[in-house]
Amino acid sequence: MKLIVQIPCLNEEANLKEVLKGIPNEIPGIDTIETQIIDDGSTDRTVEIATQMGVTYILRNNVNRGLAYSFQAGIENALRNGADIIVNTDGDHQYDSASITDLVKPIVERQAEIVLGDRQPAQNTTFSPIKRLLQKIGSAVVSNLAQVDISDAVSGFRAYSREAALSINVMTRFSYTTETLIHAGQQGFKITSVVINTNPTTRPSRLFRSMWSFVGKQATTILRSYVMYRPLNAFMSLGAVMVLIGLLPILRFLYLFMAGNGDGNVQSLVLGGVFLLAGYITVILALLSDTIATNRQLLERILRRVRDIEMAHADPTNTISDDLRAEERTPQP
Repeated sequence: MKLIVQIPCLNEEANLKEVLKGIPNEIPGIDTIETQIIDDGSTDRTVEIATQMGVTYILRNNVNRGLAYSFQAGIENALRNGADIIVNTDGDHQYDSASITDLVKPIVERQAEIVLGDRQPAQNTTFSPIKRLLQKIGSAVVSNLAQVDISDAVSGFRAYSREAALSINVMTRFSYTTETLIHAGQQGFKITSVVINTNPTTRPSRLFRSMWSFVGKQATTILRSYVMYRPLNAFMSLGAVMVLIGLLPILRFLYLFMAGNGDGNVQSLVLGGVFLLAGYITVILALLSDTIATNRQLLERILRRVRDIEMAHADPTNTISDDLRAEERTPQP
């Protein structure tokens, strides 16, 4: 069984060496361990250090494309090179690389297809109280959408089986964490978590300018995923609320009309009619969106089979895209 540990990097010369040094040389059930970095337009010595440390695969974006793009590119290259399990970790050394052994164990034992590294945010004293609260709320929402029980939905330290990795489609440019979880849960993949060790934070996150910026972007991703995967629930609920709001002024008008006071309350009839019409249109939109969602699921199955064919005949020396260069290194013993 082959494991590839991938590390998306952007100017990580200060931390990359420690991340790589901590990766275990031997893991029960794993025959081959290889490493891969995806350099997202670094301007420091990140690539030089990766070369010195004997990283097996070095992918280089000509320009900064963002974490989500780099993650997807890395997944595809790892699959192309025959990975049975893919572990993704961060280049800032937040996660203890030694925990990779625990992370891949449920997949090796065929107990799960995706494993999340749980930082236990609710008990993590390095997180501020507001961050712990937001993490709890966000994880609860994602758990509901993905239909799994997880407590650290935004953890970037995670392991994927080959089957799960083949089904990954990242649409957002911000981050892959919540989107891929919701997608995997809707696809029926078994997802579990293991408690991991973390290292002290060495620098602020480069993904967002502030906590509220992060919350806003994650909320947008979650809302988009909810509409994408549960459009009938989303739009039908909205339509029902509009119909209910529309009925109230209409019932008011009818009551006053029957009482002989309806002539001066035509505005209630107009307002109610507007909301009823909006509710009707939203219900129709719900039915159409559900049909589109069904077609999307069929397209995802086709894409999954196309990827199977591509990977079966893949040439590992090919680059992934015009602006991504792939280099293969000989791993150090």
